[in-house]
Amino acid sequence: MADIVITEFMDGEAVKRLADAHDTLYDPKLVDQPDALHAHLASARAIIVRNRTQVREVLLSMAPRLRAVGRLGVGLDNIDVGACKARSIKVIPATGANDLSVAEYVITSALMLLRGAWLRSADVAAGRWPREAMIGRELAGKTMGLVGFGSIAREVAWRAHMMGMQVIAYDPYVMADHPGWQIARNVSLDSVLELSDVVSLHTPLNDQTRRMINAEALAKMKPHSVLINAARGGIVDEGALAEALATARLGGAALDVFETEPLTAEAGAKFSGLGNCLLTPHIAGVTEESNVRVSDLIADKILEALARRT
Repeated sequence: MADIVITEFMDGEAVKRLADAHDTLYDPKLVDQPDALHAHLASARAIIVRNRTQVREVLLSMAPRLRAVGRLGVGLDNIDVGACKARSIKVIPATGANDLSVAEYVITSALMLLRGAWLRSADVAAGRWPREAMIGRELAGKTMGLVGFGSIAREVAWRAHMMGMQVIAYDPYVMADHPGWQIARNVSLDSVLELSDVVSLHTPLNDQTRRMINAEALAKMKPHSVLINAARGGIVDEGALAEALATARLGGAALDVFETEPLTAEAGAKFSGLGNCLLTPHIAGVTEESNVRVSDLIADKILEALARRT
């Protein structure tokens, strides 16, 4: 039976390092096979997951030897941190390892949505030549608004600033003397919504942030502004957003995360036919490079955690 169980995809070299040190089961299909996963937990001292595996009471109760949970990413909303702490199980996120990937995703999405031309390839390939309809906007001189000002948002702020944008941010948990405020102006949430040409979300999902970007919040945004959510599904009221996009109340949106994941055809139907919407499958933080960084960091931390308890 395995000491380490890995339920979602991980870089091969990092898996090999784990397997060289401990009996390791690597099966990315386990996330969709809960019965099979539960059968492997009796002996597991560590489990490594991404965002889909639910590490909650049911799973924890089947893993009496569990000592560490490695998260191949940073969000912890799929992990019952309190229940882990009560069992003296260490929860290890890959803090900082995918910040660059998410920041590049946000900037790229902003460029694509403001410029617009990159969304019309099919028209050009079909022989249409809609030059006037494809005239978009520049990023320089616009305002980037950040809801949340943690490490990823600060990476976005720096890049937006270097591209000529004004940067404003809202985060009640970042101290006023934090050096990040040298790049971004500290404002209220309403000010971010009302003043920004691009609003990018960087908050965790909790009771306070669930559907915080609802119809009322969207109504405060500029008519041609764009919204980017590469943080967590559930922060945005997707029905209200789809309505705002369909009625041209907003200029566009990029969503990498959704209330239902994986996004089903039924849940995604509300976005069907919207030409001002980019949808990606929770991939903003995953590039070839970041996958290596994240996997290496978690492999190191899991090996350390198990070494301390042997």
